[in-house]
Amino acid sequence: MVVPSPFVYWAQTDKSVSLKIELRNVVKPDISVFNNNIKFTTRGVGAHGDSQYEFSLDLFASTKPNKDGDAATVRIFDNRVEVILDKEKPSWWPRLTAQPQKPAWLKINFDLWKSDDGHDSEEEARDVMQDYPGMYDKLQKEEIGYRKEDLKKVYLVLYNLFQLIGFVYVLSVMAIRYAKLDYDSVADTYEHVGPAVKFLQLMMYLEVMHPLFGYTKGGVLVPFMQVSGRAFILFVLIDSEPRMQTKPVVFYLFLMWSTIEIVRYPFYITQIYKKNIYILTWLRYTMWIPLYPLGILCESIVILRSIPYFEETQRFTISLPNEWNFTFDMPFYLRLYLLLLTFPATFFLMSHMYKLRTVKLRPKIVIKKCK
Repeated sequence: MVVPSPFVYWAQTDKSVSLKIELRNVVKPDISVFNNNIKFTTRGVGAHGDSQYEFSLDLFASTKPNKDGDAATVRIFDNRVEVILDKEKPSWWPRLTAQPQKPAWLKINFDLWKSDDGHDSEEEARDVMQDYPGMYDKLQKEEIGYRKEDLKKVYLVLYNLFQLIGFVYVLSVMAIRYAKLDYDSVADTYEHVGPAVKFLQLMMYLEVMHPLFGYTKGGVLVPFMQVSGRAFILFVLIDSEPRMQTKPVVFYLFLMWSTIEIVRYPFYITQIYKKNIYILTWLRYTMWIPLYPLGILCESIVILRSIPYFEETQRFTISLPNEWNFTFDMPFYLRLYLLLLTFPATFFLMSHMYKLRTVKLRPKIVIKKCK
């Protein structure tokens, strides 16, 4: 009679290997580990019902006793048995077994696939995809027949791709209309691409929430300032005042914004897959040098041109008396906002981008050992 084997799920760090054995009602499993071989025998409830189960594996490399002197650390739960083996030499194994072929009941526990590098900070922690690019993909392809993508990664790629297509559409419409009508197309820019720009701008608030949800690294303040600054210019000053929508500055403002984004979003997609395309990286951290000041100049012109309109219409201005006993003068706020935008905000944003450029475009020093 052939004794069945249970389903075994394995994972590793650079120092240990863990086995999760899917069996219920296990009391005292018989586990023996000798050098690079492990044998497991017990009675429990598994895929073949209540039965005797066993398996034997020749491991890829040698193991050593744990700190208590035991060959393995064994933990028994109601629905599984966990076995942890310490590696004799810290390293990443390309597979669990000595031979390339693995039994059908041996699976990979991708949820536990991580690196134990001794860091407590989540930002400093690494994973096997960074340490050994290609190994994780290879194991997943062997396990399930294709490269399994993280849902967060799929979402980020789709988001960045959607935004890229959106701003390419905006630029394309502007370019085609300018090619056909020349400068006469400038006055109708907002009418033709304004709705698309507004929708894309609202979508950008997802970028503010991505760090909060742990989808991306970095802070919230800088993206919030950038997105909210654009939203204020677009929705409060341009969209609410029809006379501003026909000004040539709107054309140039959309041109600056869209040109920045058609480089930024492809760069983000390459970073998601940890691909470094130097020309794209260089453009991402160089194009801002002329485009950001020009964009801020266009935004400043929009604010200056809007002040007389808001003085005339008193839109968004709250005067006393009112039930809240509160006053708000929109033209005064615009002058104050212009002052802050021209000096502190511009300095903060440019300094932030300069620091990023210094880090991202820093020459890599390669140390070669002399023979």
